[in-house]
Amino acid sequence: MHFDLPAPHAVSRLRAERLARASKPFLARGGIKGQRCAGCRLVPSHCMCDVRPRSSSRAGMCLLMADIEPLKPSNTGWLVADVVTDTFAFGWARTQTDPALIALLADPQWQPYVVFPGEYVAPERVVHAVAMASTPSAKRPLFILLDATWAEARKMFRKSPYLERFPVLSLTPSQLSRYQLRRSRRDDHFCTSEVAALCLELAGEARAAETLDAYLDVYTHHYLQAKQQLPVEREGFAHTRLRGLGFAA
Repeated sequence: MHFDLPAPHAVSRLRAERLARASKPFLARGGIKGQRCAGCRLVPSHCMCDVRPRSSSRAGMCLLMADIEPLKPSNTGWLVADVVTDTFAFGWARTQTDPALIALLADPQWQPYVVFPGEYVAPERVVHAVAMASTPSAKRPLFILLDATWAEARKMFRKSPYLERFPVLSLTPSQLSRYQLRRSRRDDHFCTSEVAALCLELAGEARAAETLDAYLDVYTHHYLQAKQQLPVEREGFAHTRLRGLGFAA
C-alpha cells in the first residue's frame, strides 16, 4: 500500500543532509533488502504515513540531535516533527554551531527552556513549570530537547555554552517510560517523543500532548509488528486511541 509522502519536516531534512555527508551507506536493521518508507522510516508493508496527525500549538520544539540520531528508524524526534508544526532540528557538534540555531535562540518571539534533569545543574537555573502566556504577544515556549543517548546528552549539555543562559526545565513525571524500542538503564529516562509530550502538557497544550502521546503508541505498534513480521491491528488500542482524538487511523 502506498500513500502520498508528507512534506519534509525539520528532522527529515536533517536526515537527508546527514546522509549526503556520509562516506558509506547507513544500514538500519530490518527491512526487505533495506527498503524503508521515506515518510515514516518503516518497512513499506507497515507504512503509517496515512495516519500522521498535525496539532496546532503555541509551543515550539528545538531538537539538538547527536550525529546519527536522524538516521535511526527508532528515533522518536521524527514523531515530534510530524505532530508539532514549529519543530526545528539541528545536528550537534562540539566544535561547530549552526548559525541558524543561534538565530532561533535569539528570536524574541521565543522563551527557550533547556529540558534536562535538574540534578545536573545549579539550583538557581532549574524550573519545574513554564510561564503561561497571558497575552497573544507573550513569548512562546521553545523546548530544547537533547536527542541522543543519555551519555551523549550529558556531553552535549556540558559542552554547549550557548545554552547556559537559559532556564533548565526539570521534569518530574509521575509515570514510567512506556517506550519499547530502545531501553535506557533508568526507568525515569524518557524517549524524545515522551519528553516533548510532557513539555506540551506543561505549556497548557493538552490536546497536542495527547496527540503526540497517542501517535507514539501507533508508531511503536507498527514498528514492533514489522519486527515480528505480523500485520498491523488497525482496530487495536493504539489506532483506536488516535481515532478518538479525531484523526484518521
